[in-house]
Order: sequence, then C-alpha cells, then structure tokens
Amino acid sequence: MIRFRPVCNPLFIGACVAYAINRWWLAPATHHPVLINWFNDLLLIPCALPPLVALYHALGLRGTTAPPRGREILCHLLLWIPLFEWIGPRFVPGTTADPLDAVAYCLGGFLAHAFWRRRQELPA
Repeated sequence: MIRFRPVCNPLFIGACVAYAINRWWLAPATHHPVLINWFNDLLLIPCALPPLVALYHALGLRGTTAPPRGREILCHLLLWIPLFEWIGPRFVPGTTADPLDAVAYCLGGFLAHAFWRRRQELPA
C-alpha cells in the first residue's frame, strides 16, 4: 500500500497547476465557457481536500494517512455545495449560483476518489 501524502500527491499538484494555468492564462485568453465557468470547479476536491485532510490528521481529527475516503469527499461536498451555491450568492456581492458548478464539484470528487483509490492499490 502506498502512503498518501496529501500535499505531495500528483493529483493535488497537477490540479493546482491546472487551476493556476486556467485561472490566469487559458480562460482569459480563450474566453471558452467551459474554462471560464466550470473547469476550476472540477478541481475543487483535488485542490482543497488534500490540505484539509493533512490538517485534520495533524489536529488528531483523522487517524489515518490513507487518501480521502468516499464519505469524506461526500461530507465536504455536502458542506461546500450549499456554502458556495446557496449561502455565498445570497450574502457575497458579485457571486452567482450555478447548479452546474455543483455537478462539476461532484464530478471532480468522483474522479479524484477513483484516482486516489487506484494509486492506493499499486504495489509499493
């Protein structure tokens, strides 16, 4: 079994690089709707969850060094979707709710979970 190192795993690093490239180069240069509206939303779980599980582990709130489990991903989605798509747009000026953002969060979470599980099964 491969030890999961939250902020050193390739998905986290790749997703953060993809986010930065899209945010500051691709989306402004191409004005493509998918890149502007949903691509970075797809990266929410791969970018945000690894540092959080490292923090949870450091605080003693998570007893394992395994990749985020499906229920951990689901719990964060159940928190973040209402926060970002319902509460935020009601109280933060300039933000809007988009149901397709929630779809992108979930798809990104599903793909991240599949990647982390597959990597965990590889021989050491």
